[in-house]
Amino acid sequence: MASTAPSPVLVELFASHNCRACPKAHRTMSKVDAERDDVLILTWSVDYWDYLGEKDPMALAESKDRQRGYVDRFKLRGPYTPQTVYDGLEQCPGSKPPQVESALERVSNADASPARLVRKGNKIELTGAVSDLSDIFVIEYLDGNANTTDMVHPVTKVTSIGPWIGGRVEIDPSVCATTCALVVQEAGFGRVLAVMDMHN
Repeated sequence: MASTAPSPVLVELFASHNCRACPKAHRTMSKVDAERDDVLILTWSVDYWDYLGEKDPMALAESKDRQRGYVDRFKLRGPYTPQTVYDGLEQCPGSKPPQVESALERVSNADASPARLVRKGNKIELTGAVSDLSDIFVIEYLDGNANTTDMVHPVTKVTSIGPWIGGRVEIDPSVCATTCALVVQEAGFGRVLAVMDMHN
């Protein structure tokens, strides 16, 4: 039997523990997470502010690479913290609640995605017709008692499990060993086409 739900908006926060404005962004994201059930928030820690203090223990090389992709996509002068990105379609400072709300509103009203992730028995089915290459990522994050930080869902690992050019493919849920997000995204850190929150 198929189990389906609307794909949540993927909200990505790029942050550092050496960033003075980031605590406010973490509080803003915590509030959004508590008040909305149509979003999945992931926090990516970056290391480019490490020279200002102690090394950020949660920083990943993939965080920096991913943010660089968004800098190019949104034609920004450079990366900054705390930056939030919404389904790869909008971006704004995560420490400014009115801008966060506006970005969520715009993305919620965007055209429907052509891709769908659905649980079917012991498999996950990805279907859709897309015109360009997309990537499928498994993004592991901390949640519940495992998350001892002030961040919402800090990312610990990201794995690309393959490209997708449309059609129907089956994904084995065992690709997620902990708590993960399954993310289908246009290549080059473009629009996020589908998201599934996985708890194994």
